This record gives sequence, C-alpha cells and structure tokens, in this order.
Amino acid sequence: MSDKTAEAVPFRTWVAVVSALLGAFMAVLNIQVVNTSLPDIQGGIGAGLDDGGWISTAYLIGEIIVIPLSAWLSDVFSLRRYLIGSTILFLAFSAACGLVSTFPEMVVLRAFQGFSGGVLIPLSLTCVIILLPPARRPTGFAMFALTATFAPAIGPTVGGAITDLYGWRYIFFLNLVPGFFMLSGLFWALEPAPMRLEKFFRGDWLGILFIAVGLGALQVVLEEGNKDDWFGSPFITRLSVIAVVALSLFLWQELKPSNKTPLVNLHLFARWNFKFVSIANFMLGFVLYGAVYLIPLYLAVAHGYDARQAGIVMAWIGLPQLAIIPFVPYLMRRFDPRWLLALGFLLFAISAFMNMNLGPNDSGPQLLVSNLVRAVGQALVFPPITMIATAGIPLHESGTASALFNMLRNLGGAVGIAVVQTFLTNREKFHSAIITPDVSLLNAATRERLAMLQNYFQTHGMSDIAAARHQAIIAIGREIRLQSDYFAYGDAFALLGAGMLAALLATLLLRRISGEAPPGGH
Repeated sequence: MSDKTAEAVPFRTWVAVVSALLGAFMAVLNIQVVNTSLPDIQGGIGAGLDDGGWISTAYLIGEIIVIPLSAWLSDVFSLRRYLIGSTILFLAFSAACGLVSTFPEMVVLRAFQGFSGGVLIPLSLTCVIILLPPARRPTGFAMFALTATFAPAIGPTVGGAITDLYGWRYIFFLNLVPGFFMLSGLFWALEPAPMRLEKFFRGDWLGILFIAVGLGALQVVLEEGNKDDWFGSPFITRLSVIAVVALSLFLWQELKPSNKTPLVNLHLFARWNFKFVSIANFMLGFVLYGAVYLIPLYLAVAHGYDARQAGIVMAWIGLPQLAIIPFVPYLMRRFDPRWLLALGFLLFAISAFMNMNLGPNDSGPQLLVSNLVRAVGQALVFPPITMIATAGIPLHESGTASALFNMLRNLGGAVGIAVVQTFLTNREKFHSAIITPDVSLLNAATRERLAMLQNYFQTHGMSDIAAARHQAIIAIGREIRLQSDYFAYGDAFALLGAGMLAALLATLLLRRISGEAPPGGH
C-alpha cells in the first residue's frame, strides 16, 4: 500500500474533526462577543458598573476549571458522549443567558456556560491528534489555529454588529445555528466507545478539589485585582492566599508517589520540548489576549472609537490569517517548524514594538501595517507550536497534553490582561508625574497656551473671564492626561513585544522533532 493511500483520511473523519473545531471556535468567539456587548447587557439586566465584569469572570472561572478535567472526563464517558453532551449543555446555557432578566441569573448561567464550553477547546485538539494520521495533523493544527486566533480578532466586530442590529440577547442565540451543524456532524461522524465509569469512582477527587478551588480563586484575582487595588483589598488578598495554597496542594497531590490515578500527568513537563513550548505558549496567551484587550481600549480612550469601529480595526488581524494559515502546513513540511515558530514570534514582537510611539495622529488607519505584520506572525505561530507541543506524546496521553496546552494559554491570557491593566494604570501615573511639573505658570509656553484656551472659551459663549480661565485650566489637565495615556499605551505595547521575545527565547531552546507519536489508543 502506498504512503498516500495509508495516510488517506475518510470524509467521515474530516466531518468529525471539523465539527469539533467548530465547537472550539464558538467557545473562543463567545468570550470576545460578550465582552464587546457588556455595557448593553449590564443595562438590560440592571447590573451596576462594578458588577458587569462578573458576567465575563463567571464564564472564565468555569472554563479554566473544566479544561484540566476534560481528559479524565472524556476517558470516563468516552470522547463522543462527553463532547456531544458538553455541546448540548453549552447551547442550552447559551440560550438561557439570552433569556435572563436579572444579574444573579446571568452570573450563574455564565459560569455553567463556561464549564460546558471550556470542554470544546481541548477536546477539539484531542480530536485532531487521535483521529488524523501524522501526515495530516499539520492541516488539523492549522484549522485549530483559526479557532484560537481568528475568533478573538473578529469577536468585537461580530458582537458590535449583532448588538447594534438586533440587541444583546442575540449574541447568545448566535451559538444555536453553528451548534446545530456541529451536533449533527458529531452524531454522524464520531465513533461510539464504551464508558469507563470505574475511572469516575477511582478519580483523583482531592486533585479535582484543589485545582478547582485554586484556579477559580486565581481567575477572580486576575480579573478583579486591578479594579480592587490588588492587595489593598482584603478580598483579593484572601483569594490570593487560597489560590497559592490550593495550587500548591494540587502539585503535591499530583506528584506524590502514592497517587496511582493523578488527574493530569504533570510528568509531561519532564519532556524537554513540552516544557519549553509550554513556556512559549503561556507567553503567547499573555501577549495574544493582552493585545486583544489593549488595542480596542486604546482606540476607545485616545480616539473615541466605539466597539464596532474598534472591531473593524481588529478584523485586519483576523481576516489576513484566513488566507495565510492554509499555506502553513505546506511550509511545515518544507521547513523546520521551530524556525517557523521563531519567525512568527519575531514578527509578533515587531508588530508590538511598531506601536511604541503613539500620538494624537495614531488611530485605526495608522495601526494597519502593524496589524498586518501581527497577522502574519500569528498565522506562523499557532500550527507549529501545536505540532511541537504534541509531537512524540503517546496517543493515550494526548487528552492530558491538550488540556495542559490550552489551560496554559488561557492562564497566560488571564495573567496578560491583568498585568496590562495594572501596567497601564501605573505608567499613566508615572508619565503624568513627569509631565505635570513642566506645565507651570512660570513657564512662558504654559502661560501662552492658557491664554489661548481662555480666549477660545470667551469667544465661544463664555463671557465670564474667571470661568473661561477655569475651563482653560481643566482643558490643560485633560491634555496632560491624554499625553500620559499615549506614553502609557506605547509602554504597554513595548511590554507585549518583550513578552514575545521571551517566547522567542524559549523557542530557540527547542530540540528538533525526532519522530511521530507512537501508536496507542485513547
């Protein structure tokens, strides 16, 4: 039999893989779509300004907790049952979120939606690994890359458009249409397998408890820390202690010799490539989600963009990848995936450094070139990093490898957003403190600017001289704040560029992939 025949993939298998990947796309897209529409959702259910963040946080808590459990639960119930069951629950909770009328209902349903939707991301990668032969996996990895990079990029555009045209409730109903096709494909294409309920009763329940408490507390700390002044808040301090203790106990539980059924196989990190590619993957999540947060925020604060306008700018990161990523599997066959990954990280870093010197004239059109450079970099990163992370890992460990891989990227994203938020606040204060002393009445330029603004307000309907001068002083204060913002956002982009250089360094330590995964069952 020829190699080409041996590596042929039946149409039914492709249907199963594409259906699973459609679920991952929905799960990732849902986060960005909802974040874009948060102000409308808050108004619709009577949530306060400080409460709205919990609509996103609840989903992320459910997602981050379930991802490390996904390999174990798919072994217990079988991949087919668990994936289909989770999809049904995800769609049901999505529809329920679109029907709620109160804030507490929304938070609870979003947590359940995240717990069911979080499964779709790692299991889609598991399907690529176990259903496709080695020669076809680069194509599967490229398709998986689109769910991880294209969905965040178009999320603001889709969310803004649906909310403007139909109302915020329809962003939740949106999942039902692709969900129907996904379920149809999974029911038809995935092969049934027996359940192994004995693994459920022999489960590592202590490990499950420790990781659920630890990751849940950590997610809340990262999401709410900057708003609550970090360790100035007793609530954040207590949760931080709980997270550290619980996650330390989890590591102890998983690594102790007497634990014969660990929840996840942390010994995968003993593999040289998996260890360093995990570092690179964490930093990728840090920068990817940090940038998805930073760019719309910059456009809104500095240039008054609304969510829909910012979404159009972000689309120039996602749309080019549709044309680039299909060619990446061919490049992976021609070139060492490590060098493609390194080039992708380098381009990603360059795109961030291109935005270091922001000013009043740097709005959406001026970000186009850096966004296109970033689009090429992202397209070159995701298929190779997924291939390197899973290469040489036995198929029976593929679920655990997928869970760890996706959990680290999500965790990196949560850390990235939290760090960028705090970094922006501190750098704005820093630059404001430097600029303010130079804006003094002893300075001739300041007096001239103040007189010009005072004259402007007087000639535009403000006859009271004292009021016009007071308004001029306020305007100068706004200019100082805006200039400080420009400097702070430039510093934040530099931080993201440095994060990509850290990922590049980890990539340079990777070893050449020496072989494919050995045969085995899931």
